[in-house]
Amino acid sequence: MSSPDHARLTPDPGTDAGLVALGRAVIETEAAAVTALASRVDGNFVAAARHMLACEGRIVVLGMGKSGHIGGKIAATLASTGTPAFFVHPGEASHGDMGMITSRDVVLALSNSGETNELVILLPLIKRLGAPLIALTGRPDSAIGKAATVVIDVSVEQEACPLRLAPTSSTTAALAMGDALAIALLDARGFTADDFAFAHPGGTLGRRLLLKVGDLIHTGDELPRVGEDTLLRDALVEMTRKGFGMTSVIDAGGKIAGVFTDGDLRRALDRSIDVHGARMREVMTRQFKSIGAEMLAAEALALMQKYKISALLVVDESRELQGLLHMQDLLRAGVV
Repeated sequence: MSSPDHARLTPDPGTDAGLVALGRAVIETEAAAVTALASRVDGNFVAAARHMLACEGRIVVLGMGKSGHIGGKIAATLASTGTPAFFVHPGEASHGDMGMITSRDVVLALSNSGETNELVILLPLIKRLGAPLIALTGRPDSAIGKAATVVIDVSVEQEACPLRLAPTSSTTAALAMGDALAIALLDARGFTADDFAFAHPGGTLGRRLLLKVGDLIHTGDELPRVGEDTLLRDALVEMTRKGFGMTSVIDAGGKIAGVFTDGDLRRALDRSIDVHGARMREVMTRQFKSIGAEMLAAEALALMQKYKISALLVVDESRELQGLLHMQDLLRAGVV
């Protein structure tokens, strides 16, 4: 039998309409909580950021329960955006892990109530170390708030849980403020896309930001190439042998004069070109897309997608052929 409290959550609990109504209400409540934070990005926020920028050690993030999960994510975001950080469980800190915190560190403590026992126990130890303490709390006048070097108010009007019990809006607000700090620090440090890629070498983001065209291209005997006077039929043999659906066309001086693709072949056949007698200078495309070896592989992908092509010739500044990049190379490298 449903309790009276449960019956009041929605007018029609369990129905499709009730699920949709409650889901939307949760999102709207949390969105309002995050929006309210904007006015609290003030002098205290700046002071916290200054302490973190001046930190000679690491940002040590503390939090219990749901705040601990949020703290772990904030620590990870800080570390991946140029601010070395790690998470320490307050319960473990009371049993040896306090040794991980030094006077060169800055402590970032998360507690909505500001009275979390496992954190309050650590306050005298943090003070003895002399490490600055930044508190993200919903109660600036709490024990943790009063002990902090800087307090950032992340209080919310209400939790999104209809019972007003489960941490929802409060954890979302703390996470958003943590993100705000991390990105403010990223910008202040001049953190670049290359720096980000260095911190993410194994992921898709890292591959997209680190891989250069020159890392993936086909060179030497793998390259399809013919001369301007090559017969079309011989060029088709070269295209078939190399398997890229295209060939480069080189002039007498060794520079690229054009390309010939499967699409060019179809257009030539539509014009009733003599496949056996035509030469490449008559059927090749002189205006074609190319890219430099130092360009990012992700840029090559964007170019292929924009012009709906599957391969790019890689050339240097003097228009000499350096290699060929195919869409399959980008797929194998995980850039796509």
